[in-house]
Amino acid sequence: MVIDGTPLLGGDLPDVRTITPATAQILDESITDVRWDEPPPGVERVWFDAPSGRLAGFALGDPDRPRILLIPGVTGSKEDFALMAPLLHHAGYRVESFDLAGQYESHEAGPEHLDPPRPRYDHDLFVDDLVAVIETGRRPAHVLGYSFAGTIAQLTAVRRPDLVASLTLLSCPPLPGQAFRRVKGGVGAISHFSNGRMGASIMIWGVKNNLNRAPDHRVAFVHKRFELTRRSSVDDIISLMRRTPDVDAQVRALEIPKLVAFGTHDLWPISVHEAFARRIGAQVAIYETGHSPCETAPHQLSRDLVRVIESR
Repeated sequence: MVIDGTPLLGGDLPDVRTITPATAQILDESITDVRWDEPPPGVERVWFDAPSGRLAGFALGDPDRPRILLIPGVTGSKEDFALMAPLLHHAGYRVESFDLAGQYESHEAGPEHLDPPRPRYDHDLFVDDLVAVIETGRRPAHVLGYSFAGTIAQLTAVRRPDLVASLTLLSCPPLPGQAFRRVKGGVGAISHFSNGRMGASIMIWGVKNNLNRAPDHRVAFVHKRFELTRRSSVDDIISLMRRTPDVDAQVRALEIPKLVAFGTHDLWPISVHEAFARRIGAQVAIYETGHSPCETAPHQLSRDLVRVIESR
């Protein structure tokens, strides 16, 4: 299928640097069910040695090209970017991703491997791991942090600005402190009375019962991923999201391109995301989708990501 002369994923890839927003949206709306357990063509499985242990990842493209690092969030994995990676590679970039410590194929990585060992996953663990990953290749890297990983990406950029060339925050918690307090529906109110484990249980129940109405192959992969993901890492991350550090002023001061991207049906209201973008001095991209534009709007998101990277 070809739209406006632009082939869909599966044929010759479109150039996200030149397609129009309308074409990108049509291409996204034309995506059918995807085998998420099958890596895109040309993807190389890699391992990153980090303070918390070995992290499972993938890489696509020449290591000498400008580097984009895509970081998944809690209960997620590198496969969340399977549709974006080929598009970004085709646009001229080296693309890498990895599973956070405790998540999916990085489930063996954890605080017990730190020196000295610590009892729980914390912000410093994830930041130190990200620093180690970036330092393995060409740097500074263009970093996209998805959901909780957006917080980690910000902390890393503030602590090590020499490592981050641009910052894209996808469906990132847009509030410091108890980030769940403005989540839509009754979840925000309930979050004041729940702890990390209770919050994790609610989230896992919703994902496993497919409240997002994901396609069949996606649901099957999500269940497979939960078989490996360490429950303690999920509990600890949800607890961390209840005390999100306030680094808005420091992020605003970073003289790098910044993008806040999210869906109209995300967990947090549009107005909260837009206020967050203003506080940190970021551009805004909004899609007619939910919490996972990397899966449902990969052409639009890849287009906006590249445009922000190349805006400097």
